[in-house]
Amino acid sequence: MSTLETVLLSLLVLDAIALTVLVLLQQGKGADVGAAFGSGASNTMFGSAGGAPFLTKLTAWLSIGFFAIAFALAYIAKERADSANTLGIPTAVQTQDAAESPEPAGLEVPDLGDDDIPQVDQVMDGDIPSSDIPQIPDDG
Repeated sequence: MSTLETVLLSLLVLDAIALTVLVLLQQGKGADVGAAFGSGASNTMFGSAGGAPFLTKLTAWLSIGFFAIAFALAYIAKERADSANTLGIPTAVQTQDAAESPEPAGLEVPDLGDDDIPQVDQVMDGDIPSSDIPQIPDDG
């Protein structure tokens, strides 16, 4: 793994952790109702408006960075895969198309004629054994 890949992968992990923390820090839509009744929202670190605009913008920028890093890693992986073809790694070569391949030697396909259902030859009664257990010969 190249140094650039390692750095990008580390940044991607840090970005994912930061996004997770930021999303968990943000309050839901219903949490703003208490501020209308003077629940002490003006005593927060970001003032009476709260940190919603700052956290929202920071989340947006971190998500843009996440996707940019992910696309960069995908591009590097594609380039690495393309360069593997020039390293002399053998590739599979198909010599014949399956539709053009001849039938295997020794196999005959029966001609079924116009009927799709194959016909069974008549079996004589003498060809079918009456039991699977062989007869014991009489010795005496």
